[in-house]
Amino acid sequence: MGLLDPATSDGRVIFFLPWEGATIAGTTDRPCEVTHSPSPTEEDIQFILQEIRHYLTSDIEVRRGDVLSAWAGIRPLVLDPNKTNTEAIARNHIIHVSDSNLVTIAGGKWTTYRSMAKETMDEAIKCCQLKPENDCRTDGLLLEGAHGYTPTMFIRLVQDFGLENEVAQHLANTYGDRAFSVAKLARLTGKRWPIVGKRLHEEFPYIDAEVRYAVREYACTAVDVIARRLRLAFLNVQATEEALPFIIDIMAEELHWSKSEKKAQHEQAVQFLKAEMGQDVNKASKEDIDINLSKEEIRDYVGRFQSLDVDKKGYISVNDLRRSFKKHGETVTEEQLHELLREVDLNKNGEVDLSEYLQMMQAIKSGAIVYSRLAMIANTEYEKVSVERSGGGL
Repeated sequence: MGLLDPATSDGRVIFFLPWEGATIAGTTDRPCEVTHSPSPTEEDIQFILQEIRHYLTSDIEVRRGDVLSAWAGIRPLVLDPNKTNTEAIARNHIIHVSDSNLVTIAGGKWTTYRSMAKETMDEAIKCCQLKPENDCRTDGLLLEGAHGYTPTMFIRLVQDFGLENEVAQHLANTYGDRAFSVAKLARLTGKRWPIVGKRLHEEFPYIDAEVRYAVREYACTAVDVIARRLRLAFLNVQATEEALPFIIDIMAEELHWSKSEKKAQHEQAVQFLKAEMGQDVNKASKEDIDINLSKEEIRDYVGRFQSLDVDKKGYISVNDLRRSFKKHGETVTEEQLHELLREVDLNKNGEVDLSEYLQMMQAIKSGAIVYSRLAMIANTEYEKVSVERSGGGL
């Protein structure tokens, strides 16, 4: 169940809806330049955050860092030719019949496509005096995948294919009875359980088979897969970038891409995430924060920083992270180490200096970001060093 309220502070509609394990909040409505790549703005994001706070209890604090993806779209507003004043601008669709009985429908949106089609056909029947053989059947027309769907269908996917329970539920809810066709494309995991279905990202139930299925349903670009086939880009832009190499490898296998094509697809997808899915505006919101920490906080954070920078170089490198994980007996891939560093490395020089670290801690304090894996590692290292230095005895 979601919430929609048209009575916001400036008259715009506000809503928030549960979707795919996350919450979608919106929306803004303002004039803009026409472009092929509309981008969200910090002003729009702050407006939505400010408005939804009015509907939440005091124990729930929505922070800027809770925004995992953000996007914008352009909707043309249609001028009704049957009216003469400015109020004739329609945010829904309009149907116009010319003197020659040409029926035109304009405006509208994806969510009302069935009613748009029905009303257009009804108008055509009326003005052209058509004699249909039956009434409109769109209300009972099932979409592909709905014919054999049942709420418990996911159990068969678990039993027949050896899929994880969460993955099976996702496939059933997304593809309906076509989930079995998707599951047949899943590769072996090499584990005792699940038997098949390699996750594209550990935090989400999307699996390798969905990429293969998308390609065989004519998906030709990585952007198409991450945004329109899987919708992962709408849920978490950072997780999407982390999943991109695996997704592109699968597509390359299916579409026989060269190394240069894989590189081009990766660059296009990253640019899409930055410009159209809010990655750039999210990054800017973290970088624009003034450091406002007390002397005690700075002293504490410097200690945590130095617990990783054991050589007193003045920066944290991949080698420092590797040494920390090795000391604690944890295995981390090289790519994961670089990902940890990139989250905080604002100037992209492969190092995190003290100013970048303090900027991160200020962002966490202000709510611009919710958490940082690097901060958690530094905290663990600092606490261990403090215990070791304190000694002890009986």
